[in-house]
Amino acid sequence: MPELPEVETVRRGLQPVLEGRRLVQVRQLRPDLRFPLPLDLVARLQDRRIDRIERRAKYLLMHLDSDDVLLVHLGMSGRILLIEDPDRTPLLTHDHVVLRTDEGVEVRFNDTRRFGFMDIFPADELTTHRHLAGLGPEPLGNTFNGPSLAAALKGRNTSVKAALLDQKVVAGLGNIYVCEALYQARLSPRRLARTVQGQRAERLVAAIRDVLHRAIAAGGSSLRDYVQTSGELGYFQHSWAVYGREGEACPDCICAGPPANGIRRLVQSGRSTFYCARLQR
Repeated sequence: MPELPEVETVRRGLQPVLEGRRLVQVRQLRPDLRFPLPLDLVARLQDRRIDRIERRAKYLLMHLDSDDVLLVHLGMSGRILLIEDPDRTPLLTHDHVVLRTDEGVEVRFNDTRRFGFMDIFPADELTTHRHLAGLGPEPLGNTFNGPSLAAALKGRNTSVKAALLDQKVVAGLGNIYVCEALYQARLSPRRLARTVQGQRAERLVAAIRDVLHRAIAAGGSSLRDYVQTSGELGYFQHSWAVYGREGEACPDCICAGPPANGIRRLVQSGRSTFYCARLQR
C-alpha cells in the first residue's frame, strides 16, 4: 500500500495541474470502489474549482470552492495519472473516476483491485470524518518530536514496530518506512515501545524524518502498482538499507557472516520486518 512518501509525491504532482483549476467534466465509470461512491459525487464536483490539495496521513484532500473536500485514498493498487491529451489517450479498463480541468488536462483514478476509495464531505467535518478522526501527528509536522513520541509510547507493551504502525501514534507511516527508520535509529523492531524514551525517542524521530524526506525526494518506492502522476516509477526502493534484503549485509556493518547471517526477517502482526540484529538493539 502506498505510504506517506508516495501519497505526498502524488499530491505534489497534482498541485500545479489542479490547484486553481475548474472541473469542467466529471465522469464516474462505476458505482463503487472499496466502498460505494457518494451518490452525489459527480454533482458536487462538476464545475467546482479546486482551491488547494493537502495530505493527511495517507489521504489526499482536495479543497473545493464550495467548501466541500474530496478525500482520496489510493488503497493497494490505486494510481492517479495526468493525461495532457485525453482525446487521443483511450481510457483504460480500470479507469474509474475521470476529472477534466478547464485547461483540458484529465486526472484519471485507476485502480485494478479497487481497494482505494473516495468520499466528499463538508470542510467543517475534517476533524470528525470517520477516516480522519483520531489520527496522530504528522511525522513531518512541528508537533512531532522526541517528547511527543515518548509520551505516545509510554506504557505501551507492544513492540515499537507495532506502535509506529498505529496511525493514532503517528500518521502515515507504513511497513517499509518503519523498518528503514528503526534501522537508521539503531533500534530493534522487537524492543518494547515503552522503553523508547529520552534520547532513543529523539533518535527515532530524527530517523523517521530523514527517511521520509529522502523517500519523497526519490519519488517514493515502487513495488507493484505505485507510479507518480507522470507515470514514472519511484526510486527509493534502490536506497533501502534493510527492507526486502533478507540475508544480505546491511550498509553499515559486516553482518552477512555468522553469527548474524545478514539482515533478518521476522513476522510481526502479519507483516514482514527486516532488521540487522548486530546494529539494532
